Amino acid sequence: MADTSDNFLSVIVPSYNRKDEIEALLTSLEEQELGVDKFEVIIVDDGSSDGTDSWLYNFSKNSRLHINFVRQDHQGPGAARNLGMLAARGDLFIFIDSDCLAPPDWLKLIKKTFDEDPTMRAFGGRDDARADFPPLLLAINYSMTSFLTTGGLRGSRRKRLAKFYPRSFNMGMHRKLYEKIGGFGALRHGQDIELSNRILKSGEKVVYIHDAVVYHKRRTSLRTFFRQVFNWGVARINLYKIDSSMLEPLHFAPAIGFWFILIFTLAALIFPAVFAVWKYFALIVLVAVFLSAVDAAIKWKNLRTGLLVPIVMPLQVAGYGLGFSLAFYRRVLLRQGEFTGFVKKYYR
Repeated sequence: MADTSDNFLSVIVPSYNRKDEIEALLTSLEEQELGVDKFEVIIVDDGSSDGTDSWLYNFSKNSRLHINFVRQDHQGPGAARNLGMLAARGDLFIFIDSDCLAPPDWLKLIKKTFDEDPTMRAFGGRDDARADFPPLLLAINYSMTSFLTTGGLRGSRRKRLAKFYPRSFNMGMHRKLYEKIGGFGALRHGQDIELSNRILKSGEKVVYIHDAVVYHKRRTSLRTFFRQVFNWGVARINLYKIDSSMLEPLHFAPAIGFWFILIFTLAALIFPAVFAVWKYFALIVLVAVFLSAVDAAIKWKNLRTGLLVPIVMPLQVAGYGLGFSLAFYRRVLLRQGEFTGFVKKYYR
C-alpha cells in the first residue's frame, strides 16, 4: 500500500492514442529517486483507440509504480486532468504530458521544494530536449527557446520578457489550492495558461523550480509542429477574451513579424525602391538564421539539427502568426465565438 502521508504526490497524465509515449514516460517514472511509495501515477485516457487500456493493464502487472487508469470519452486534455484530480489521493497534483520524460531527480526536487515551504501552493518547471532525441526534435526545441521566435515569451530563469505561466507539461498545485480555485477550464488549447492565470491571481505562493526539468519530445513532424504553433496563436486570443491581462504587447510580435516580412517581400518584388532596402534587411535575417543554425549544430553536436533550424524557425513564426492573426480577426474584429484552430487529425 502506498504511503499517504503529507505531500504525497499524484502524477496526472492525460493521453489520447499515445501508447508508445506513455511507455517511455512510465519507464522514466520507474527510475525516480523518490521512492514509489511517495507517489502514484494516474493515466487519464481520452477515448484512445490504440489499445492503451489493455497495454497499460499488462504493464501495470510488472511495474513497481502505483498506477491508476481512468477513462473519458474524448473531452480534451483539460477535462482529462480534472478527472485525474478527482481520482487522485495525493496532497500535490503534478502534471506532465505523455510526450515527456522525467529525469530521475524530477519528483524528488518537487517534493523537497514543497516540504521545505509549507506556504507554497503551486509550481512550474521548464522543459528541454535530450541529446539523443532525433534531429528534428532538437531543432524544434532550439527554435522554441530562441529569442528570434517565441523564446522570449517563455524565457529562462533570468531572461524572461513576458509573465511566467506554469505549463501543463511540467506544473503542479496543492490540493488546497485546487479546492479554492478549481481545475482546468473548457478551452481546447491554452487551458493550462488560463488555470495558471487564476493561480497567480489567487495570491497564493507560486514557485518556479528551474532544476525540475522534463525532456519534451514535442511534435514528430513539421506538419504537426505547424498545427501546434498555429493553435498556440489561436489560444492566445481565446485567453485574451477570458481575461485581457493574458495578452501582453510582446505576444503580438510573431504575428507582426510574419506580416511585415511577407508584405515587405511582396512589395520588394514590385517596387525597385523597396527592393533596394529589402535586400539589406533580407541579408540581416539570413545571417541571423545562419548563425542560429550554426549555434544549434554546435549546441547539440548534430549537423542535421543545424540544417533543420532554418526550416523550423520560419515555420514556427508563420504558424503562430497566422493562428494569432486569424483568431484576432474572428474574435476581436468580428466578435465571433471561440475559435479552436486545428482539432481533427491534430496529431497527424
